[in-house]
Amino acid sequence: MASGNMKDIKRRMKSVQSTMQITKAMELVASSKLRHARERVVKSRPYFNTIYQTMLRIAKDTKPGDSIYTKPHEVKKSLFVVIAGDRGLAGGYNSNVLKLAASEMKDKNPCVVTIGRKTQEYYAKRDVEVIKNYPNVAETMEIQDTHPIINDILSRYESGEIDEVYIIYTEFVSPMVQEARCKKVLPLSFEEETSQEAKSLTEYDPSPQAVFSAVIPEYLNSMLYGAVIESYASEQSSRRMAMESASDNASEMIENLNLSYNRARQAAITQEITEIVAGSGQVGS
Repeated sequence: MASGNMKDIKRRMKSVQSTMQITKAMELVASSKLRHARERVVKSRPYFNTIYQTMLRIAKDTKPGDSIYTKPHEVKKSLFVVIAGDRGLAGGYNSNVLKLAASEMKDKNPCVVTIGRKTQEYYAKRDVEVIKNYPNVAETMEIQDTHPIINDILSRYESGEIDEVYIIYTEFVSPMVQEARCKKVLPLSFEEETSQEAKSLTEYDPSPQAVFSAVIPEYLNSMLYGAVIESYASEQSSRRMAMESASDNASEMIENLNLSYNRARQAAITQEITEIVAGSGQVGS
């Protein structure tokens, strides 16, 4: 019995050790990808801030009804750009952003643009209209890769097919903290930021309204690009923490199994000694 138990424990230890090797490797890969992803996030933020400040300056000389992109109107259909990962084993990263998307879509007539294979798989099983799928693009995405996505969204918005647009993504706060966010990107509103400021002294040719409408695609491109790389950095950070936790748990499990193995081994030795002593007593008698 003890011998059979020892074999089972030994087999279990080998299985856990193999799993720990995989989780350790995935942790190292995620750490390497996270370093590159953080660099992309840091480099993109100044560009987005510059575009945003430019939009604010132009918005001072425009009114909400001057552009189709700022004009408020009745909302009949809402588009959600939902950004999640292309792989699993990332803790609660994918589930958190998908839960937020579900809550934001409540009481709306939604349609979806998915970015990430997990988002595509999720909405393939849901009764939600999917306009476009963009799997496996986050890791290598550049700013120019957002142009066809934004151009398609803008054409649908201009034609009246959709009435408002949201981006749902995960903000990379720190390597330990990632937060799911929902941002409304269309129609745009800068009233709160510009209401207390004086009018700009800049002259725009042909007009502030024309320049504003021309800059909006670049602004939306930067918003989408920033959301994708923030989400990608969050995914790698979540995966690194999940794999680190899994490796720690596997190490603890191996330690406990090793203790169990030693106890079983000691019990087997004690049993053999007892049998030898009992046998020698019978021979002597």
